Amino acid sequence: MENKITSIFNIKYPIIQGGMVWCSGWKLASAVSNQGGLGLLGAGSMHPEVLREHITKMKQATDKPWGVNVPLLYPEIDTIIDLIIEEGVKIVFTSAGNPAKYTAKLKENGITVAHVIANSRFAKKCEDNGVDILVAEGFEAGGHNSREETTTMVLIPQIKKVTKLPIIAAGGIGTGRGMAAAMALGADGVQVGSRFAASKESSAHPDFLKKVIEAGEGGTTLTLKKLGPVRLIHNKFSAQVADAQSKGATIEELQELLGKGRAKKGMFLGELDEGELEIGQISSMIEDIKPVKVIMEEMLAEYRNTLQDLSGKAFQF
Repeated sequence: MENKITSIFNIKYPIIQGGMVWCSGWKLASAVSNQGGLGLLGAGSMHPEVLREHITKMKQATDKPWGVNVPLLYPEIDTIIDLIIEEGVKIVFTSAGNPAKYTAKLKENGITVAHVIANSRFAKKCEDNGVDILVAEGFEAGGHNSREETTTMVLIPQIKKVTKLPIIAAGGIGTGRGMAAAMALGADGVQVGSRFAASKESSAHPDFLKKVIEAGEGGTTLTLKKLGPVRLIHNKFSAQVADAQSKGATIEELQELLGKGRAKKGMFLGELDEGELEIGQISSMIEDIKPVKVIMEEMLAEYRNTLQDLSGKAFQF
């Protein structure tokens, strides 16, 4: 399955594991890389010393390509960027910020850079600043999201029209059929978050994973749009946010309600009432917690079967 993405990253399959906060430690990332995808450490929930520890363990756990996902709004971003360069990381996915600030520095140090975007306007900006690959993320995705609320099915062809850069589709993809659909829309690869978050190797709390399985259709909502949209499973905290928003809460009031460490409480510590439970819409299709090996095998088998199925259903006009 060789294409632009597999060639650039030197991986077997164009499947990228999302670098999710509180889920994407070295166990998950190395498992995905060892199965032929690209594993990413989620630096957004790691202090520098913790990230260094995970990088060290990652180097011991796999000899396959891997990378680090870095939210550019991270408070210790300069330290994180310098650490990544010092540790010889070869692939970095940046998100939640302007690619102009760090892309040149990363590329000067031999690092391949992918940047997450949610609209076609930023595709040109990424090109101008030397980004190698675009991650086009629809609003089905879990965690922090775009205000545009553009779905992956609409977003991929929009971005495809305005750039020649390779595109990785993200948001709502966790099956082989979803992967085939993304490729049909013009993507060169897919980024899978929620399905890998709900794996045996995920660093998320077991109680959070149980909640993911129970989410069902309509079990998530995009909220806190005044601060920065985030997709959450419905719980006591999300209900408090909804109530505050319905009463016209200000940005300051929402910030006070949010406080600090909500995602860690929910996803890592398993505080299901008071924590942020970040997950994507694809959670409604997740029925059990499986090893990465099984998830990858099932996705690839379904992808191949889908292509074969479609070849026999193609209409002739």
